[in-house]
Formats: sequence, C-alpha cells, structure tokens
Amino acid sequence: MEYTAGRFSDAVTQFKVYEDYLDSKVTPMDLFYLKSRELARRLVEHGHKGTVLSREEFEERKAAAQAAQAAEAAKTNAFYNRSRPMTLASAGKELKDNFLKALAEREEANRSGKMTSVIFIRDHNTLGQEVSGYIDYAHRLKTQDFEPYFSGKKKLMPGRLDLCYYNWKTQVSTSNPSPNFEVIYDDPKGLLFKNKQDKKILNVDPLSGPGEDSRRTFLQSDLYIHVVFYDHNIRTV
Repeated sequence: MEYTAGRFSDAVTQFKVYEDYLDSKVTPMDLFYLKSRELARRLVEHGHKGTVLSREEFEERKAAAQAAQAAEAAKTNAFYNRSRPMTLASAGKELKDNFLKALAEREEANRSGKMTSVIFIRDHNTLGQEVSGYIDYAHRLKTQDFEPYFSGKKKLMPGRLDLCYYNWKTQVSTSNPSPNFEVIYDDPKGLLFKNKQDKKILNVDPLSGPGEDSRRTFLQSDLYIHVVFYDHNIRTV
C-alpha cells in the first residue's frame, strides 16, 4: 500500500488537534451504535474507517507546516536571524540514555550544516506495531521542536514522511527525498542515500562501508530495539 503525501494535505490545516481530525471521520450513525465518542475515535485511528494519519504523522505534518510559516516570516528579518547565537534544544538537559546523548552531540553540527546525520530506528509505535525507518536528522531539526524529545516528553520515531519507513504489521512502505538526501532504492548494492550538497553516496548496508566522509555508529539504547547513526561530514572549500 503506497502512501500519497498529498492525500491528507488539508488535515493539518483544517484541524487544530488530532482528536478533531478523528472526529471528522466519525458519523452520527457511529455514535448511535457505539454510544462512545472515544471508542469511535479509536476505531478510526486503528484504520477501521479507512486509511488515516497516525497521531505521530499528524503532529509531524502540523509541526512542518508551522515551521514553514515561521521560516517564511523569518525572511523579513534575515540579518537579525544570522546575528543571533544558535539555540540548541539539548542545552541544559540532563540526558541519561545513550540515544539522547548521541542526538545532543550531533545537534549543533546538523543545525549549522557541517554534518547531515541519517538515523535508523526500529521500535514499536503507539499501536504496538513494529516499525523501522531512516530519518534525516538535520531536516527534522528544521521542521520540529526537539525540546520535547530531549526532555523525554516525546519519543523520536520514523514516520511515512521520512526518508524511508516500513510498518512490519501493515506492510506499509514509503520513501521520500529530503532537502539533504535523495533515496536510491533500486541499486544492486541495496538502499543508498545521495547527499544533495556534495553528491556523495551514503551506504546503509551493515556489511559495506558507509561511504566517503561518512561514519556508521551502532548504538545501545534503552529507548529502542535498534538504533544506528550515519554521520556524513560536509567538506567546505
């Protein structure tokens, strides 16, 4: 089942919160038979009324839309923005898990453009389904507020809008280019990511080298089943 990005393009702008989005799929007949709006919402969220955005995907698209609006507004004061010191979401946080520490170590370099990191995550989503995917960390930093992740209020998970995503329960598989990487999925070497800035290839095959100017780091984390960081350094002339 292939996910079409434009299919839910109005969802994040039309509804303020995820519950309102679910309610839009609930009919008076549903409420008559189920006698519970909460139960009706759960049925919608679990896909019994057709394909819908998950809570993570809704919030991700909402954050991306808000970030785009903020970026547009920032153009009117570009000089001020360039002169401001960089604010890190990880600053001042007490980070205990190895994954959060690794995110913090790479935050400044990914925000500044010195590095582009791809994060592979395999774990269970809020519905208990095993999912895995590759996340463009630098792109996520620009489109999402990472303070909730570093403070432990939210858990970073791959979604259908990331570079690659696979749900092992529903067998939904998606791939999307990002501002930093192209996805190459039909190469004999397997899945590859091509950096759009220096055109170099990042190889995620664990039996092969990650590629020029790239480093692979396998990480033990109490938060996830499996985590791998692929860090690509951008050389400046």
